[in-house]
Amino acid sequence: MTVETIKEAIAGLPEDDRHYLAAWLNDLDYDIWDKQMVKDFSPGGRGMALAERVKRQIAEGRARPMEEGFAERGSPQA
Repeated sequence: MTVETIKEAIAGLPEDDRHYLAAWLNDLDYDIWDKQMVKDFSPGGRGMALAERVKRQIAEGRARPMEEGFAERGSPQA
């Protein structure tokens, strides 16, 4: 089966089925992304050096948690 065949089949689906398929594909991508984030920020993962550097900067007063910055600005993200 080729990508073109799949695209044609998708184009022929009823709208509700296309929406369902799009949501499923989106969830699939997020699941893959989530698994990669867990792997990267687990002990020995490639993101741990960054996390440790940020923690050090916060402890040294050279940075602060985002929540503090949002609260200071009165941001709705806080």
